[in-house]
Amino acid sequence: MSCPVCGKPADPKYRPFCSKRCADVDLARWLNGSYVIPGTETDDEIPSVPTGDDTQH
Repeated sequence: MSCPVCGKPADPKYRPFCSKRCADVDLARWLNGSYVIPGTETDDEIPSVPTGDDTQH
């Protein structure tokens, strides 16, 4: 198995990565949103914009 970040042989200690550096690079990609699943937004995901009609009395 090769490291998914750099392609070098995987180290069992950091499996599936070859080093701590590549594991950290992968984690950083997850945390900054580089890995995304393509799709469409649903009504639940689209933020609502106040129209002024929603005032409470």
